Amino acid sequence: MTAATALFVGDVSLDLTLVIDHVPAPDEKVHVTSSCELAGGVVANAAVACARAGASTRMLMQTGDDAGSRFVRTSLERVGVQVESEKVGGRTCQVVILLEPHGEKRLLLDPGVSMYPSVAQIEAVDLAGVAWIHTAVYGTAASRLVERCRATGIPWSVDLEPASFATDVASLADVIAGAAVVFCNEQAARRIGTAPAATLLAMGVGAVVLTLGSRGVRLVERGGADTPIESPVRPVVRDTTGAGDCLAGWFIAQRLRGCSAVESLPSAVLAAALSCEHPGAQASYPTPETLRAFAARAEPSRLHEQHED
Repeated sequence: MTAATALFVGDVSLDLTLVIDHVPAPDEKVHVTSSCELAGGVVANAAVACARAGASTRMLMQTGDDAGSRFVRTSLERVGVQVESEKVGGRTCQVVILLEPHGEKRLLLDPGVSMYPSVAQIEAVDLAGVAWIHTAVYGTAASRLVERCRATGIPWSVDLEPASFATDVASLADVIAGAAVVFCNEQAARRIGTAPAATLLAMGVGAVVLTLGSRGVRLVERGGADTPIESPVRPVVRDTTGAGDCLAGWFIAQRLRGCSAVESLPSAVLAAALSCEHPGAQASYPTPETLRAFAARAEPSRLHEQHED
């Protein structure tokens, strides 16, 4: 195992994406125009994106003892993720994604037993050679994971999912304090309040990546730097599912290569934009080759604008 390995710790799911013309009204039956079934999960998605970006990637997870557990494990291993998994009694998380023609989605989630590994798994995982850890706080064992990060000096990042804090982000202080990066989407930002980046930096975060949908991201770093980054290519949006996870995985792959936060984000934003052009999350994540082809579609004027920024 190389020294530049990222360990992803968290949720995995079985995602069923249904493309529909419109959301059903009460007692209305709407025909599905296409569908796909893939492995998913906030952290599992990021792990796949990191692996497809060419980085050494491990995934620590818990699954149920159902057929879904075999499916998600095989799906992750097929793209090069080294899976470390424990089965417990119960069903692997299932997600139904209703996808409208404009690419926005509505999600139904049955958590099952695969939202987070156990404390015993966190205690037992070998951190030798791990250079970065990424998680979303869907389980109480996250606190122990971060304790191990602090003890070993491994930088960690947190995907700040709105479902992971009911009201006050201060409830996650023990996981957030000292994090190298926190990824914060627009929903989570609204829940935090009027100054989400400043709030997170005051909690001890090194940098905040505010994801802004089609407007790209803002990178707010300790020390005052505030950098907006957009994709130089406007994608044809078909499915936004997992775009933020793609961004996180690609960002971490770039950090493993020695890039700074601001150097890592342009390709990560571009990868997230490309992922929106195809249905399904993990299946849409680019390799370096497909990302270069996508980048070639950029208008020269937009490339020049980004260079000037």
